[in-house]
Amino acid sequence: MSARVARIRLHRVDVPLLRPFVTAVRRTDHVPAVLVEVVDSDGRSGWGEAAASWRVTGESPAGIAAAVRGPVRDAVVGLPVEDPRVWGPAVRGSVVGNAAARSAVDCALWDLAAQATGQPLAVRLGGAAVDLETDMTLSAGAPEDLLARAREHVGEGFRTIKVKVSGAESDARALVLLRRELGDDLVLRVDANQAWGVEQAVATIRGWERVGVGLQLVEQPVAAGDVEGLAAVRAAVDTRVLADESVWDTRDLLEVLRAEAADDVNLKLAKTGGLTEALAMAAIARDAGLGVVVGCMMESHVAVGASAALASTLDGATTTAQDLDAGLWLSASPVAGGLTYRGPVIEAMTAPGLGIRGLAPGAAASELAG
Repeated sequence: MSARVARIRLHRVDVPLLRPFVTAVRRTDHVPAVLVEVVDSDGRSGWGEAAASWRVTGESPAGIAAAVRGPVRDAVVGLPVEDPRVWGPAVRGSVVGNAAARSAVDCALWDLAAQATGQPLAVRLGGAAVDLETDMTLSAGAPEDLLARAREHVGEGFRTIKVKVSGAESDARALVLLRRELGDDLVLRVDANQAWGVEQAVATIRGWERVGVGLQLVEQPVAAGDVEGLAAVRAAVDTRVLADESVWDTRDLLEVLRAEAADDVNLKLAKTGGLTEALAMAAIARDAGLGVVVGCMMESHVAVGASAALASTLDGATTTAQDLDAGLWLSASPVAGGLTYRGPVIEAMTAPGLGIRGLAPGAAASELAG
């Protein structure tokens, strides 16, 4: 008889960052990691993580706990862990919204399903246990500070740098400075985090094109709900446009495709509600000729590990830098085992599932009630 979902535990771990993370939307100096541990009837634990951010996901630790311990738990307890065709729809239909909470449980169940077959999660998802490359993000800041940090990261082996911009005039100077000082081999990406209107986005991107900054892509230049505006920007510039906040689920992805609003899409598990939906979205994007980058929120090694497993299923996974640097911002991992970095490389995870053995020794964790 196959193992079944027995119970769910939630752990809150506040992990300090090595440096503040600053975007056009928010600033933070720690990660309020909400870890979900799903235990099956054989005593195995699967792990997932819910990103708590009022400004991004709209979810708090207390709200995540209420959703997981309430409707999501009620939907999955007793189900066989080895069959995502059973628990995948159960998680998706358990509660409206609450994508991060659903994602944590969905990922934990995928972890258990992989452990049950003795496979790394990447292999269970249809990918391979391989090394992956990530970019490194630079928080919004003064041009000289950005250059100093970029030099440091290039020295560590990073070949792709993503710059957070806020719409300030200094952004243009920063990108020109980075390209001039660091050379043409460095891949540069820009993330506006919805900071611009259509006219400003077009003017800014065209300006960078005229002076030869040579961006690989510009991420989410306009407001998430302005898909027509996103399409207008894409039509007016030569630089690739990547949709992030505009795409949470399959319905959003299809709307972006209908409007021809993006060249690429950033899939984040905290938006999609987990691996089940993300796998379906990646297939739709591939069939439509849309590029896929797997990204993350400011999350710990648990969520990033699941995201890396998803990235391993993509065409060109080992040749395109993913957007999975969040674990490198943390002062420590909250768990023992799991994802590890070697500079810009996310090392292949070959243990069954996510390879997480439990909470890290000394992790200041508390169990969340709900």
